[in-house]
Amino acid sequence: MDFAFDAKTEQLRERLLEFMDSHVYPAEPVFRDQLEARENPWASVPVVEDLKTEARKRGLWNFFLPGELGAGLTNLQYAPLAEITGRSPALAPVALNCSAPDTGNMEVLAMFGTEQQRKQWLQPLLDGEIRSAFAMTEPDVASSDARNIATRIERDGGDYVINGRKWFISGAMSPDCRIFIVMGKTDPDAEPHRQQSMVLVPRDTPGVHVKRGMHVFGYTDGDHGGHAEVIFEDVRVPAENLIGEEGGGFAIAQARLGPGRIHHCMRLLGMAERAIELMCRRAVSREAFGKPLARQGVIQEWIAESRVTVESLRLLVLKTAWLMDTVGNQGAHTEIQAIKIATPAAVEKILDRAIQVHGAGGVSQDFPLAELWAAARMLRLADGPDEVHKRSLARRELKRYL
Repeated sequence: MDFAFDAKTEQLRERLLEFMDSHVYPAEPVFRDQLEARENPWASVPVVEDLKTEARKRGLWNFFLPGELGAGLTNLQYAPLAEITGRSPALAPVALNCSAPDTGNMEVLAMFGTEQQRKQWLQPLLDGEIRSAFAMTEPDVASSDARNIATRIERDGGDYVINGRKWFISGAMSPDCRIFIVMGKTDPDAEPHRQQSMVLVPRDTPGVHVKRGMHVFGYTDGDHGGHAEVIFEDVRVPAENLIGEEGGGFAIAQARLGPGRIHHCMRLLGMAERAIELMCRRAVSREAFGKPLARQGVIQEWIAESRVTVESLRLLVLKTAWLMDTVGNQGAHTEIQAIKIATPAAVEKILDRAIQVHGAGGVSQDFPLAELWAAARMLRLADGPDEVHKRSLARRELKRYL
C-alpha cells in the first residue's frame, strides 16, 4: 500500500499550507474584529472577500467538485486539502469556495440540475458570487427520518405551491443567500421513499419568511450565515424549478449527503490537529505544582491518545475517500457511516481535552477551542445523528448472518 500523496495533491498541499500561513491565520483576528463591528450580524465581512479573491487568484478554488466544473480532484486528492482548511473552519473553507451548505447544493445542481438551473444558480455559486441553503430539517417531526418531512409541495397547473416550516437551515440568514433547495412531499400516498421531491425557491419569492436565526450552544454562527427558521406560506414557483423528477427527492438527498459527510470528517481532522497543537503549546508554556503541564502524566496521556486517535481516523477517512472514487458512494456506504459515527465524537473529545488544558481560557473567546468544540458537537447531529448511522450500520452487518 502506498500512502504517499500524488504529485498534484502534494503541489496543492504546499500552496494551500503557504496560503494558510501567509493569509488565513493572520486574518483570524481581523475577521473577529470585523464581525464585531458589522451592522448586519449575518453579513459577510471584507476580509472574507479579500481571502476569496486571493485564493481564486492562486488557483485554490472549488476543490470539492470533481470534473471540469471544479478542480478535477478525486475524493482522495481532496481529503488532505479539506483537512488543512479544517484548521481554520470559519475562514479557510469559505475562502476556497468549499464551505457547506453551498458545496452540497452545487453538487446537487451539477448532478441533477437542468441546463437552465445550472446557468442561473450553479454558475454564480461556482464563482462565489452568491450563497445558498438546503431546506430539509423540520421542527415538528423527527427529521432524522426524512420520510417524516411534512412540508407539502403541490402541483397547481404550471407551478408548485409550497407550504411548511423548516429550521436549522444553514446559511439562510446571510443576505448573500439567494436560493433555497427545498425538500417536501409531492405525493404522500406514494411509496415511503418516493413521496419527496426537491424544488428551487429563490429567497425573494413571495411567501418565504426567514423568521429567525437559531443558536448552536449559544453561538449564532453568523460568520457562516447562521441557521434559520424559515416559513414557506403558499410559496409559488414555476414547475421547471423541480430538481430531477417528482418522487426523486429522497434519492437526491442521499446523493448529496454522502459527500457532505466525508467532507465534514476531513475538516474535523484539521480541527483536531489545531486542538493538539494548541494543547501542546499550552502544556509547555504553563507550570503547575512545580513543573510544566507537559510533564504531568495525565496531560501526556491526553496528548498521546489524541495523536493515536487522529492517525487512526485519518486512515479510515482516506480509505473511505478511495472507495468513493473506486466503487462509488454506495459501495463506500459502510465506511461513510463509520467515519460519520467515529470522527465527530472523537474530535469532540480531543477538543474537550484541549479546553481542559487551557483552563478558563479554553472556554473563552481568546482561543478558538470553545467554538470548535461546539461545531464538533453539532456535527454529531448534522447530516444524520449518530444513532441513525449506528442503526443502519448494525443492520448492514447483521444481514450477513440472517
